[in-house]
Amino acid sequence: MKFQLLTIIMLMFPVFSQAADIKPQERVLSNGLKIIVKEDHRSPVVVSQVWYKVGSSYEPGGITGISHMLEHMMFKGTDKHPPGEFSRIIAENGGNENAFTGRDYTAYFQTLEKSRLPISFELEADRMRNLHLLADELIKELQVVTEERRMRTDDKPRSKLQEHFNAMAYSNSPYKNPVIGWPADIASYKVKDLQAWYERWYAPNNATLVVVGDIVPEEVFKLAEQHFGPLKPSDLDPLKVQTEVKQLGVRRMTVKLPATLPYILMGYKVPSLTALENEKEAYALEVLGGILDGGNSARLSSRLVRGQQIAVSAGAGYSLISRLPGLFLLDATPAKGKTVYDMEYALKKEVADLKRNLVTSKELARIKAQVLSGAIYERDSNFYQAMQLGMLETVGLGWQKADDYVDKINQVTPEQVQEVARKYLIENHLNIAYLDPQPMKNTASRKVTKGGRHAN
Repeated sequence: MKFQLLTIIMLMFPVFSQAADIKPQERVLSNGLKIIVKEDHRSPVVVSQVWYKVGSSYEPGGITGISHMLEHMMFKGTDKHPPGEFSRIIAENGGNENAFTGRDYTAYFQTLEKSRLPISFELEADRMRNLHLLADELIKELQVVTEERRMRTDDKPRSKLQEHFNAMAYSNSPYKNPVIGWPADIASYKVKDLQAWYERWYAPNNATLVVVGDIVPEEVFKLAEQHFGPLKPSDLDPLKVQTEVKQLGVRRMTVKLPATLPYILMGYKVPSLTALENEKEAYALEVLGGILDGGNSARLSSRLVRGQQIAVSAGAGYSLISRLPGLFLLDATPAKGKTVYDMEYALKKEVADLKRNLVTSKELARIKAQVLSGAIYERDSNFYQAMQLGMLETVGLGWQKADDYVDKINQVTPEQVQEVARKYLIENHLNIAYLDPQPMKNTASRKVTKGGRHAN
């Protein structure tokens, strides 16, 4: 199996290298809009994404989730295009479109045949500065967002637990708040709240336009100047520094919800790539995550699920790309006859092993092969190429980091993995949440409100 994997990677590597050789090009308009363009001529398709530097981590108390709410309202029309017109025009031109909101960004995208790119630019430029927020449309969309929250969080025990877990794990970081917002905040949005948020953050000098596909960069820059160039910039005050206070001991909570199985979620406070002077540590944490949870051969799966058979599932995760420091996560669902406390002991034992013993060269080789194959897969998609560029740029790392990832992972050593495990996976920075399953209630199926956008 290992030989087959490496053979496939080597066969695909020339394609990957060819795509990687085509470097993105950048231009900044006089109004501050940054444009990143990358050619990919394998199909006559183009992906256009507009990224705004605003997400849930920008929101003060009382209006949590307003970035996500505004994302919904961005499809509700301008003076030039009435509600629903944006989506109708894109569909009529054979394209698809949507949007997503995260902690550190809000982004809008369209995928179109390459000759239709001007349509995307015209529509996005119009709603960047000319959104028409209507009270009756807000009332409709409040129902949609409330239903979305119910389906994605309130009716899902693990999602609900994670929401409470984040609120406990972070003391003063805005990452303590859910992207979709707290229910009381959602219920109290007013048009004036959304208007103020829109006017503050939706401006060319707070946005990045990313275009990937079968295009000529100079033509894209010229087209962007035509549509976005006339837009006026805003006066943007720099964000206040938001530094999470030091955690001084382990934090635990039990969440009691109707559920079929118990569950445990653990998280250690760790820095992201943006917060590290020694960026090698972030890549070592990324590799550490892969050692624990990188397929069937990873330690949690091979040892806890298939080996000892004490867990139905077990995983780990770390995101090195975020604006603020985050968490290194571990989770598990115990097998029949086992408890969440058995899982806690088993997960901590795996962490202790990483601190005591160096990972093997075979394990590192597996992770590096997976990273390369994953990079090849992502380069095969215009959308994911654009996503990578937009996300890196918007969180403050710069799109140029996209070319560093494979090389940086390949440079990680067993000693570096052990070092970050010892430095960051420590008890005083640990947070634990247990799901205590309560009896399931028989409830009639509820009607689902239609018309919402997809958001993360």
